[in-house]
Amino acid sequence: METQGLSPPENYDSRQNQSEKEKEKEKEKAIDDWLPITSSRNAKWWYSAFHNVTAMVGAGVLSLPYAMSELGWGPGIAVMVISWIVTLYTLWQMVEMHEMVPGKRFDRYHELGQYAFGEKLGLYIVVPQQLIVEVGVCIVYMVTGGRSLKKFHDVVCSDCKQIKLTFFIMIFASVHFVLSQLPNFNSISGISLAAAVMSFSYSTIAWVASVDKGKQEHVEYGYKSDTQERTVMRFLAALGDVAFAYAGHNVVLEIQATIPSTPEKPSKKPMWKGVIVAYIVVALCYFPVAFVGYWAFGNGVEDNILVSLSRPHWLIAMANMMVVVHVIGSYQIYAMPVLDMMETVLVKRLRFPPGLTLRLITRSAYVAFTMFVGITFPFFGGLLSFFGGFAFAPTTYFLPCIMWLAIYKPRRFSLSWITNWICIILGVLLMILAPIGALRDIIGNIIDKQYKFYQ
Repeated sequence: METQGLSPPENYDSRQNQSEKEKEKEKEKAIDDWLPITSSRNAKWWYSAFHNVTAMVGAGVLSLPYAMSELGWGPGIAVMVISWIVTLYTLWQMVEMHEMVPGKRFDRYHELGQYAFGEKLGLYIVVPQQLIVEVGVCIVYMVTGGRSLKKFHDVVCSDCKQIKLTFFIMIFASVHFVLSQLPNFNSISGISLAAAVMSFSYSTIAWVASVDKGKQEHVEYGYKSDTQERTVMRFLAALGDVAFAYAGHNVVLEIQATIPSTPEKPSKKPMWKGVIVAYIVVALCYFPVAFVGYWAFGNGVEDNILVSLSRPHWLIAMANMMVVVHVIGSYQIYAMPVLDMMETVLVKRLRFPPGLTLRLITRSAYVAFTMFVGITFPFFGGLLSFFGGFAFAPTTYFLPCIMWLAIYKPRRFSLSWITNWICIILGVLLMILAPIGALRDIIGNIIDKQYKFYQ
C-alpha cells in the first residue's frame, strides 16, 4: 500500500542536491561579483584604449634612447619596429582567444593558459611569469615614482637640503595605500585616463625638447664600450629593455573582462578598437623618443632622456611630475591582477569571508611589500633587463602564439602556422639572450660597487 503525499527518497535526495548546487552557484556568483576582475563589466571601448596605453607606455619609454645607443641605428630601428608588429599581433591573438569557447570568458591570463595546457600545467607556466612581470613592474614604479618626486624637488628647490630617496618612495607609496582600496578596473578608470594623458605628454616633451636642443657637438653613434665582449653584452641587455617596454599583455585579458559581451556583440570588437588606438599612441610615444633622443645625444645619452635634457628647469620639473602621475596609474593597473589572485586564493581556497577588512589588510600588505623592496633595492630597475628576458619576453612575444597553436591547431606550413613559429623563435631568442647580457651588466655593477642599498 502506497503512502499518499510522500515523494520517493531518491527524488527528495536529488532535489536536495540540486538545491545545494544552486546555493553553491549563488555563492560563486557572489564571490565573482566581489573579485576585482569580474565585479564590473560595463566598460566602454575607450576604457580599453587608455588602460592599454597606461599599461604599456611606462616610464621605460624614457630609457629607449639609451637602449638605441647600445643597439645602434640599424639593429635599434629593426628591434623597435619588429617588437611593435609582433606584440600587436600577439595582443590581437589574446583578444580573439578571450571568448573562443561559446558562453565562457577567459577573464584572466592563467585561465587561458589552463585551457591551452591543462589545469595544473597552465597554472605552473603562466602564473609565475605573470607574477614576476606584475610585481616586478610595481616595485620598479615605486622606485621610479620616488626618483621622479626627488628629481622634481631637486629641480624646483636646488638650494634646499637633500632628502634621501627612501623618503620620496614612502611619500609615493602613501598614495597607493589609499588608491589600492578601489575595488576594480572600472573604479580606477579616471586615474588610468590621467596616467595615459601624462605618458603621452612627457613622451612628447622628451622628444620635442630633444629636437629643440638639436644634435649635440661631437655626437657619436658608435658603440661606446671599450671591449667587444662588453659591447655584445650591453647589446643583449638592451634587448631586455625593449622587451620591458612592450609588457602590456600581462593585463590585457583582465582589461577585456571589464567590457560587456553578448553573442551578437562580443567584447573582442570594442576591445580591439581600443587596442588599435592604444598602439597608435604607443608608436607616437616610442619611436620619436627613441630615435630623436638618440639622434640628439648619440651614445652619450643618459639612461633617462630627461636627465640628458636637464634644461629648461621648469619643463623638466613638469615632465617629472607627469611621470609621477603616470606611474601612479600604471602601478594600479599592474597591481589589480595580483590583488585579484591574492583575494581569489583567500576567499575561494582558504574560505576567508569577502569584505572590507580582508581587502584592507591584503591590499595594504601588498603595497607595503612593494614599497619595502623598492626602498631596499632602489637599483631594481637595473635588474629589469634580466627579468625582461625571462618573463616579459614569454608572456608578451611568444606564449600567446604557443596557446594559439595548441588551441586552434592551424594547418602545418599555413600562413598562421609560419607566422606563429616566427614569433616563437624570435621570442625564445630574446628570452635566452637578454638575461645573458643583463647578468653580465649586473655583475659588472656589483664589482664596481654601483648598487647601493637604502639610498
